[in-house]
Amino acid sequence: MKLIGLYRSPYVRRVAVSLNILGMEYDNEAVTPFESPEAVSRFNPLVRIPTLILDDGDVLVESYAILDALDDMSPPENRLVPSTGYPRRHVMQLSAIATGTMDKAVWAVYEGRFHPKEKYHKPWAEHNDTQADSGLAYLNEAVLKADCGENGWLGGTDRISQADISASIAYSFTAMARPKLRVAEKYPALDEFAGRMEAQKAFSSVSPL
Repeated sequence: MKLIGLYRSPYVRRVAVSLNILGMEYDNEAVTPFESPEAVSRFNPLVRIPTLILDDGDVLVESYAILDALDDMSPPENRLVPSTGYPRRHVMQLSAIATGTMDKAVWAVYEGRFHPKEKYHKPWAEHNDTQADSGLAYLNEAVLKADCGENGWLGGTDRISQADISASIAYSFTAMARPKLRVAEKYPALDEFAGRMEAQKAFSSVSPL
């Protein structure tokens, strides 16, 4: 398989970490749609990352759809989202909050990066920062509620789930991209939890730095 996109993208990185945990081999083509649009557009008409090319040539796009397909390709005991009932809803809910947090942090970054200075809309950037901050507050409370400690998992499962992956990456990305939010000071439980996740090879081998 080939994963197109930079690990600096939280969406690409959550796919990469999931592939690592699932034990699926892949190559990474580290490109961005802005600098190398043709490298993405020949596979994805939206010219977005992540884009995953399967061994049979089939192409998957959008991280949520890619992750669902990877789970479907995996044996039940390895899947990162429970198959049914409350455990599935809970992991999906936490993953959705985490992904939404990524969205807001990315949009806040884009407001400053892709607009001329005179067109920078500070209230819009602050609005997205507030929403990202709120998402991290929710995840921090979820970590405390789950009593993750040194070995527990955020999704309440007996092993790592997509909730753990996405929440950790949402936190790490926001801390890196929006340092003025000072998230480590505000959310120590989530900071400690994300640090434990980031220490795993599945995460550290696809560092965004």
